Amino acid sequence: MKLRQMAVAFLLNEEQEVLFLQKKPKDTMFAGFLVPIGGHIESDEINEPKKACLREIEEETGLKGNYINNLSLRYVVLRTKEHQEIRIQYVFFGTVSKNSTLIESDEGSLEWVKFKDIANQDVSATTKEIVKHYNGIGDSTGEMFVGSMKSLKGEPTITWGLLKDWEVPLLNSHENKNY
Repeated sequence: MKLRQMAVAFLLNEEQEVLFLQKKPKDTMFAGFLVPIGGHIESDEINEPKKACLREIEEETGLKGNYINNLSLRYVVLRTKEHQEIRIQYVFFGTVSKNSTLIESDEGSLEWVKFKDIANQDVSATTKEIVKHYNGIGDSTGEMFVGSMKSLKGEPTITWGLLKDWEVPLLNSHENKNY
């Protein structure tokens, strides 16, 4: 089975809008959809999804890393594609100024979308599920979450879990001070 990895960013501005890429109607992937800024992780970035995310942001928007504040990994989403491939998507959140100078890329046009309106747009099921979780839990915590995407009664859904180092409490507990 093949493994495909992607890194995307939800870049929010001071008006609680997210910067999306409006894919061209003739694109082969997500034609006409709004997608978060990002893309495939290159072979030299496999162990550095943030590096891939920053590269994609610069390629698609012109924004360099020093214009992005608090870019942090918040979600890792897993799914299979036709039982031929496992897809891993690293999802980062960060903030940028709405007044930032942006460039257009060959991949589509850039568009600011109110965070609360994303679910009503032409976006992927993965994007809708991430936004739903972030609105419910993710925004109120700095924690990282892992999600497994599947179909539930014919509808795409993600089952979420907290992604946390289980050993930290063990190492700090009184019983384990001898380690």
